[in-house]
Amino acid sequence: MNFSNQVVVIGGGPAGLMAAQVLTDAGEQVHLYDAMPSIGRKFLLAGKGGLNLTHSEGADAFAGRYGARRSVIEALINDFDPQALRTWAQGLGIETFVGSSGRVFPKDMKAAPLLRAWLQRLRHPASGQGVQFHMRHRWTGWTADGALAFDTPQGPVEVKARAVVLALGGGSWARLGSNGAWVPLLAARGVAVAPLLPANCGFDVQGGWTEHFASRFAGQPFKSVAIAFTSAMGAHFARKGEFVATASGVEGSLVYAASSLLRDEIIRTGSATFQLDLLPDMPLERVVAEVAHPRGSRSLSSHLKSRLHIDGIKAAILHERLSKEAFNDPAQLAAAIKALPITLQAARPIDEAISSAGGVLFEVLKPDLMLEDVPGVFCAGEMLDWEAPTGGYLLQASFASGWRAGHGACTYLQTSG
Repeated sequence: MNFSNQVVVIGGGPAGLMAAQVLTDAGEQVHLYDAMPSIGRKFLLAGKGGLNLTHSEGADAFAGRYGARRSVIEALINDFDPQALRTWAQGLGIETFVGSSGRVFPKDMKAAPLLRAWLQRLRHPASGQGVQFHMRHRWTGWTADGALAFDTPQGPVEVKARAVVLALGGGSWARLGSNGAWVPLLAARGVAVAPLLPANCGFDVQGGWTEHFASRFAGQPFKSVAIAFTSAMGAHFARKGEFVATASGVEGSLVYAASSLLRDEIIRTGSATFQLDLLPDMPLERVVAEVAHPRGSRSLSSHLKSRLHIDGIKAAILHERLSKEAFNDPAQLAAAIKALPITLQAARPIDEAISSAGGVLFEVLKPDLMLEDVPGVFCAGEMLDWEAPTGGYLLQASFASGWRAGHGACTYLQTSG
């Protein structure tokens, strides 16, 4: 089958849907193609525990969350910022609120009502024709004459497009459609793509946990702790929070926040060691004094629980990582309580990660996100070469990039005739 003269969006996540909305609002007839049976599967799963749309912190701090790609992502967000995102949601009938952590959520905390309202708007816009959705259409590249090629349950389909927005996702959560299968398709067209890597991911500890620790404490959280890490390149991370022990290592919000530095250090040197502070609100001098306090007939474990409230997983990690001699030496034990080295040997596989790093380099894109060497083809969302921590930053940048790509496609269509 062959269809001609379409305006095409490939990918039904937040970036693709936003690009489709911009194009539809401009009066274009948009056809959206997606490999999955339904729209927004990763978006829905991400919102299962409460849809974190964006964050309320100041613009400078917000932009700083995007690391090495700050300048390009900041420019995108300046066009479609957190307040614009909240106003857009309100236009769909979805009220939002700022949580105690500064994160922004829909009032009902759910992704499904927002997605339903959004799809209703896309299918039945106030002006122009609605978006035509084509599900179970897996993009397989371009044909020899430049048409878009899709595999479908009914057989191959070819589409001639006037403009294309690619919003194909990254490499995590393959079961929901983000499998990175697009990388060789773009590479075949000479598009430079940074390797896809896990981001907001867990790690395996060097040598693994002992059977005793893994069987008793996998899945349990380290609460009210802090980690500090300085890379060989001089990048520093230090923050208080919590994370979780896994059967083979560590994961969770505090680890995710440092994951880009830890991952890159492992790539460069083969391992990464962070310092775990089990009592971040207590100075070392007091910890030393409490550990050295006479304990009488009490066991050391009872002493630590009584004087420092160290028990459970916190006591277990000390036993796990310290020799018997070090554990029974007050000075060494106190130092370990405040800075216990945890060495990581590998990031967990990309398909387990919340998001991915790498993707289409911004250096091969124009400011409107059109590929320099493939006119009329725009890229948006997580398939671009950027990463961010959880906390609303991932969705905000995805929405903003879809907004920019959609407007870029509109301008291209107008100027190309």
